[in-house]
Amino acid sequence: MSGKRVTRLTPDQRREQLVGIGLEMLADRSLDELSTDEVARRAGISRGLLFHYFDSKRDFYRAVVRTACAHFTDATDPDPALQPVPWMRAFITGFVDYVLEHRQIHLALVRGAAGSHPAVTDILGETRDVLAGRLCEGRRRLGMPDTPRSAVASRAWMAFAEEAVISWPSGEADGRDELCAFVESGLVGLLDILDRDRPVVLGPR
Repeated sequence: MSGKRVTRLTPDQRREQLVGIGLEMLADRSLDELSTDEVARRAGISRGLLFHYFDSKRDFYRAVVRTACAHFTDATDPDPALQPVPWMRAFITGFVDYVLEHRQIHLALVRGAAGSHPAVTDILGETRDVLAGRLCEGRRRLGMPDTPRSAVASRAWMAFAEEAVISWPSGEADGRDELCAFVESGLVGLLDILDRDRPVVLGPR
């Protein structure tokens, strides 16, 4: 009997393969448009077999989002042996490089899944907590004490940095270095405000 030989994978290998296909598909579609039928087809298995490895479509979506978020946090985890300023810059460049390289996936998750898929909101929230915690750690490494506004400021900077990276014109010479400097300057300005622990105002209201 002729036919294509099906590669037998361990359960962990199959789950990893299916999640990887899901991540590849997020490069050109939203989480809403991620079809488990197509994922199974690309893997060369039946849709029913896909649900042997994942309890439900929700479970599969959560596995895909959790993996994407783990890649993001890994990319923004500087070497602990670095001095404070290089440590903070490694965090910033890791943030910028990851979002630049995975812009469409990041868009699908940050702007799509957060609003349309409550099933993954907790994963995205946990990821933001990790990144905000690293910013607070960076401040401590720089000798700056925590303030009541530290957590809010960290999340505000992340929103600014995400928008800057996603909207930055692509293909410009030295664009990546300029972008890193731009988001770093935003962080430095924010740290300056926190260090003075008082808001900057434009004038009398």
